[in-house]
Amino acid sequence: MTSSDLKIAVAQLNLTVGDMAGNAEKIIAAAKDAYAQGARLVLTPELSICGYPPEDLLLRAAFIKACDEAVSHVALGLAQCQGLYVVVGHPQGTDVRTKSTAIQKRTNQASVLCGGKVVATYAKRELPNYQVFDERRYFTAGDAACVIDIEGTRVGLLICEDAWFDAPCQAAKAAGAEVLAVMNASPFHVGKQAERIERMRDGALLTGLPLIYAHCVGGQDEIVFDGGSFALHADGSVAGRAKSFAEEVWLVDWQSKAPVTVQDDLSDLWQALVLGVRDYVNKNGFPCIILGLSGGIDSALVLAIAVDALGADRVRCVMMPSPYTAEISWVDARDMAKRMSVRYDEMSIVPEFDAFKASLSHEFKGLAEDATEENIQARIRGTMLMALSNKFGSIVLTTGNKSEMATGYCTLYGDMAGGFAVIKDVAKTTVFKLANWRNQHDPFGTGVQPIPERIITRPPSAELRADQTDQDSLPPYEVLDAILERYMENDQSIEEILAAGFAAADVERVTKLIKINEYKRRQAPIGIRVTHRSFGKDWRYPITSKFRA
Repeated sequence: MTSSDLKIAVAQLNLTVGDMAGNAEKIIAAAKDAYAQGARLVLTPELSICGYPPEDLLLRAAFIKACDEAVSHVALGLAQCQGLYVVVGHPQGTDVRTKSTAIQKRTNQASVLCGGKVVATYAKRELPNYQVFDERRYFTAGDAACVIDIEGTRVGLLICEDAWFDAPCQAAKAAGAEVLAVMNASPFHVGKQAERIERMRDGALLTGLPLIYAHCVGGQDEIVFDGGSFALHADGSVAGRAKSFAEEVWLVDWQSKAPVTVQDDLSDLWQALVLGVRDYVNKNGFPCIILGLSGGIDSALVLAIAVDALGADRVRCVMMPSPYTAEISWVDARDMAKRMSVRYDEMSIVPEFDAFKASLSHEFKGLAEDATEENIQARIRGTMLMALSNKFGSIVLTTGNKSEMATGYCTLYGDMAGGFAVIKDVAKTTVFKLANWRNQHDPFGTGVQPIPERIITRPPSAELRADQTDQDSLPPYEVLDAILERYMENDQSIEEILAAGFAAADVERVTKLIKINEYKRRQAPIGIRVTHRSFGKDWRYPITSKFRA
């Protein structure tokens, strides 16, 4: 494209599922901003009217009706912007009723608005049904291309998954497209930004057409959208990129060729976790958060993420020592709370623990202490945190990591009790990397390293019995996490993992723990998805199963 060609803008927005009125106003404001800067085509993200993913709200006729009304509101709100075309995403369709049931006939649609009305529509052709996606449950695939002529430039519309396949791209070109415009809602995982650019480059090279990738940003339950909208020249080179993890009205400059920078995975991961916490707490209306601060690395990391996300004044931490809490845990917890400038309280669980043991002494007479007493301590802490949550309206952030969730090294109704699991998809080895990364980076210019060095270097321990460390019960985290990645995230077989050099005993132990602890994971709070396979929508295994590989 040349400097005389159509000016196109991307409205990279943080949308909220079900907030059709709020989303519509954001789209109108962004489109007017882009229009004032000279844009004549504005692309919004996939399902921008209702937010993504709306899940079973799509089965409600009232929801579809509200989306239709919001589309009309946006069209009328921009009617005075002469010559402006705005593309919005929304569900479209009605129920086809038979004698016995109602069959939903919905499409994932893009509508082109101009002059106060809808002037063209496009229905998504490729409906993803893997990982977190479940679009075939709700939508019927489209089968036609849509090309719109704006000031002499013919723009072919595609929606997300369409651009990952050759046929929709080729169909748009065959219909006369001179540029491909792709609306997206593509969930983040580490490395995903590079994947998107590579696959869109394939589409540009296949068709010989420039391509614009319009993405959304923000957290939606366990999913995070990372922004980073971009444009590619017909030769696949990058013309430019919008900000990552931030809203932006971004105008494409076709005269540039932006360097392809190497992604900093830890930086992206940190920003995803911060954004996930901020949006979950704010969009659901919680005034503040509370967490148990143990003096260990997991709770320290969650505290640092929470403060970066919400500010110190909205974060409270509680240290709940037991008879087995080491003195250095007290010291390190106090130190970190002071560094973070958060409210910090200490509430001993010793009286409650003694009371439980006294109440159960008759039943447990003659039996040695074991995991039962360890779990009682964790459940006392969980009860205290939930009581504070109920009384003050704060949400409890849990602090368990992916390695613990995988192997069941966590307590139901104890450390698993809470509303949002921040590092649920972060392996323990990555927890250490993130802690070190955050200590080396100072996004707010405080000059303070948030996490005391001893918290990072000290051997991890649940401190639920004397002289306990995590490695008493688990293989070294480097081994555990490597097996977890291969088996759970990448679906490697037992034979493939053994062939990679892992000890049979470790492979058997880790894979068995993953299987037998499914019942715990089903009862865990949702958490932020940051890998291509998390324990959540990505992982659907039966609890009751006799299968063993």
